[in-house]
Amino acid sequence: MKLRIATWNIHKGVSTVGTRPRVHGIKQAITAMTPDILFLQEVQGRHDLLALRHAGKWPAQAQHEFLAGDTHHVAYGMNAVYDHGHHGNALLSCFPIESSFNHDVSDHAFESRGILHCVLHLGDIPVHCYVIHLGLFAGSRLRQTEALIEAVTSSAPTDAPLLIAGDFNDWTNALSKTLRDRLHVSEVFDQQLSSRSFGSYLRRLSGRGPKKHPRARFRQPCRYCSSIACMCVDLMSTVPKYCMVRVGHDCPITHPSWPS
Repeated sequence: MKLRIATWNIHKGVSTVGTRPRVHGIKQAITAMTPDILFLQEVQGRHDLLALRHAGKWPAQAQHEFLAGDTHHVAYGMNAVYDHGHHGNALLSCFPIESSFNHDVSDHAFESRGILHCVLHLGDIPVHCYVIHLGLFAGSRLRQTEALIEAVTSSAPTDAPLLIAGDFNDWTNALSKTLRDRLHVSEVFDQQLSSRSFGSYLRRLSGRGPKKHPRARFRQPCRYCSSIACMCVDLMSTVPKYCMVRVGHDCPITHPSWPS
């Protein structure tokens, strides 16, 4: 079986400067990518002020519902709530979503973070997916990684296929070893990071995972839709394997037993 997995922090569907709406371009980009499973961060569930300011350009639906359209099943985990709306993580899937649960892993009052856990069905095989968006501070990320490990070990059988993906904000690649050692996962992309830069987004293939077919960052129309790159990988397997995917600091992560 071949799976196309993508992860994208869509920055609430607006430009970094000027909050110009870009959610329609994001939808076009998703259509061009044709992902089987898409892990999204900073998805705007509701924003009354932007809806009024950009009337006619702002979808009437919540962003996760608008982006899913008629082609994907969708689950949404609300993380940040304010007077005029809310945002969080979302999972879009070509496969039925059996269940979803959002774990609150906020580490302090200034950053609302969550782990959205969804169970998909690929035929008769349940696959556990975790959409994550870790904090901006190193200490927060360490504590949130511990919360991720606890969420995975308490909610997914040890032999279940697993995908973890999202925006790790892990610019120094400090979390990989902990995740590999504690969850017995391997990364689809491995990266040697420079102390002076984010480094290459495409990591060398490593680990005892499925055969991997990494894809470059999508440049059109994705490059104009968000300040953070959308990353995509094709996973193929003929035997059950353990695998984790991390793409740059937007990281899809996988683990055991991919069906053939």
